Amino acid sequence: MVTHAMRRLLGIGGVPPGDHARAYAWERRLHGVMIAIALVSVISLYFTDFSGDAHLHAGGRVLEWVILLAFSGELVWMVYLSNQKLRYLSNNWLDVLIVVSAALALAGAETEWVALARLLRLATVAMLLTRAAAPLRALFSPGGLPYVFGLAMIAFMAAGAGFYWLEPTVHSYADGLWLAFVTGATVGYGDIVPTNTASRLFAVLIVLVGLTMFSLVTASMAAFFIGEDEKLLRRQMHQDIQHVKQDMTHLIGDEEAHLRRELHADIRRLREEVARLREELKRHGLMRED
Repeated sequence: MVTHAMRRLLGIGGVPPGDHARAYAWERRLHGVMIAIALVSVISLYFTDFSGDAHLHAGGRVLEWVILLAFSGELVWMVYLSNQKLRYLSNNWLDVLIVVSAALALAGAETEWVALARLLRLATVAMLLTRAAAPLRALFSPGGLPYVFGLAMIAFMAAGAGFYWLEPTVHSYADGLWLAFVTGATVGYGDIVPTNTASRLFAVLIVLVGLTMFSLVTASMAAFFIGEDEKLLRRQMHQDIQHVKQDMTHLIGDEEAHLRRELHADIRRLREEVARLREELKRHGLMRED
């Protein structure tokens, strides 16, 4: 599981500890919405840079504005709600970088800096995917491995379709899937390579996605084996605790029985002493006969 310190280092620390309750409530409300908007960035990237259709390109520009306004609005609103504004900004520096990068990409798209705008757009999408994937803590749990494999399969199947569509040297979906896998795994056999600008830009995105997916798989496998060790340790600790309880019960039972025996013996001796004392008093006439 990602620690809070690691989340702050990645720029996704969220609301600082001890902050206003409304800030935590709004963070939970906006969580799913912002993940959905971050995933929309992939569609926006395709429409803007990979599609030759003018209507799709215009739609991609609209989606870019939606993403920029959404993340800008979320950042401003959460800073307003937080009692620790500077600390919130430092904990969530990735959001600040996303907003700045998206704004520069939109500004550069209308100038001669088109290539830089495309690079910024690609970087923004990578940061948005990082922002969307980071809160999925369940993927790092011992039971999250099947979900990681399923997510990886879906991602590479979609990437294979993308290469089949964009790369002219790919003549079948199987070849596209193979190119997606060797690209995402950063193997690069060289039998099939991207040859045009669209497929190369798409390959850069697949490398980023592939690194993320394989990192998730590695982390989930580690969490699985660590979780198994923890389960074994818990069972052993539970057995040890049960044995200690049983030993304590036996010890307490033995001690209690011993105390009872001693108490009974003391009571008998006390009765005998009282009886002897009464006899002495009677012999000396200090006590009447009953």
